[in-house]
Amino acid sequence: MESKLTFNFKTNQEILKLIGFIDAFKGRWKQIEGKESRYLKELRLIATIESIGSSTRIEGSKMSNVEVEDFVNAIKITSFKSRDEQEVFGYYDTLNLILESYDEISLTENHIHQLHKTLLNKSTKDNRHRGKYKMLSNKVVANYPDGKQKVIFNTTEIHLVLKEMKTAIEWTNNAINNEETHPLIAIGTFIYEFLSIHPYQDGNGRLSRLITTLLLLKSNYDFVQYASMEYEIEKQKKEYYKALMAGQKNRYSEKEKIDKWILFFLNTLKSTINKLEFNYEQIKDKKSYLNQRQSDILNCLIKNEPIKISDLTNALKDYTPYILKKDVKYLVDEGVIRKIGKGKATTYIAIEKIKN
Repeated sequence: MESKLTFNFKTNQEILKLIGFIDAFKGRWKQIEGKESRYLKELRLIATIESIGSSTRIEGSKMSNVEVEDFVNAIKITSFKSRDEQEVFGYYDTLNLILESYDEISLTENHIHQLHKTLLNKSTKDNRHRGKYKMLSNKVVANYPDGKQKVIFNTTEIHLVLKEMKTAIEWTNNAINNEETHPLIAIGTFIYEFLSIHPYQDGNGRLSRLITTLLLLKSNYDFVQYASMEYEIEKQKKEYYKALMAGQKNRYSEKEKIDKWILFFLNTLKSTINKLEFNYEQIKDKKSYLNQRQSDILNCLIKNEPIKISDLTNALKDYTPYILKKDVKYLVDEGVIRKIGKGKATTYIAIEKIKN
């Protein structure tokens, strides 16, 4: 693996600069997380919707972020209208599992199989191969909005999958645990190997992005749960595939280098940080325009959501029901909170307006 990570001086300098930027933000974010916890729920919701939408669209889904958001808000449904909905549910379910339980999910074959099962849990056409390594050859294919596909590169042969996965997992765990390699380099390398192997019949791209989030969280890059790398990858889809191809074209030879992929991976993390800072400032600015009464409503809602108007009037007895209803309407119109349902069943949740 080390030979793939032997880069020239200029590339090493770029990598060190990017790692320095990311690690500096990692430290700053820990302070923000401690002081500004009231904003984290909104940031995480924005990131979740963007991650689900972008990662499934990279693989060919046509659901917009607004459609994903509406679907997620009605997630109690037991049947799905389309393949896209099946994939969105699987990503939602697996991402939530990772966000809530990443400490308990180690980088092992068994846990990766379990994540794959969860990801494809509602995908009816994937019943036979869910959680099992591929039995047929596959390729990395780029899906485009017009329905066209392009083969990016061939992947590991079936009989070599088990061996290559074991090697990649062992190397990554040793590199991170023994601090032989910076965790960002180790994570980026594992994702490259995973995508090159393409161990499952389907779901490899989506699973690779979920594993990226898992490994970053396990390496204390907590900010990734409040920002979407998937969103940034979708914006640079062509560059994403080019970076993979740059190394893959020399697979199994001494010329195989992953410098372009590592730079892409780190630059994507940098872009993710920039987007998180932007979203964070937007939320802070939006809150700064609220008066004390409106802030009280929002804080009450965040702590107890979903809630009804009657819950607010019981909790905030210093204000009249009329003025509370008026303020709730204002907060809905401003995109600070979201109305769900109609009539007596109407409830409200805190949410940042999601834009495509």
